[in-house]
Amino acid sequence: MNEQNKYGDIISLPHHISDKRKRMSLHDRAAQFSPFAALTGHSDALSETARLTDSRAELDESEKELIDEKLHRLIQNPKTEAALICFMPDSRKSGGSYLRITGRFKKFDALRREIVISDGTAIPVDNIFDIEIFAENLPYSE
Repeated sequence: MNEQNKYGDIISLPHHISDKRKRMSLHDRAAQFSPFAALTGHSDALSETARLTDSRAELDESEKELIDEKLHRLIQNPKTEAALICFMPDSRKSGGSYLRITGRFKKFDALRREIVISDGTAIPVDNIFDIEIFAENLPYSE
């Protein structure tokens, strides 16, 4: 049988419309062809597992003393521009990441043991691994 004549007997018939069932909306028709989602959230779990975190390094006593000296310099000279390298723990898994936060020193909150910079970011002192002071605002003297 020829391919063109295969459906020749029905090709010119009108499209069938059911008397018993209401016509399905396009949204409902599309939904019946959506993929089966038995593993909902599986790809999110895989990407979270694959996300890497750093482990927290421990500072020796000489490094802690150096950071302490720089903290005292910041406290004595408000509005000093500095870059803080700090470890921020990850909220979802062990480890975290090291961030470089740059800004002007605003205040030291002794009760919470945090440094606050001018944009309002609070950094726990125990999470600081290095401080780079750019320029201290020393009092003007002649």
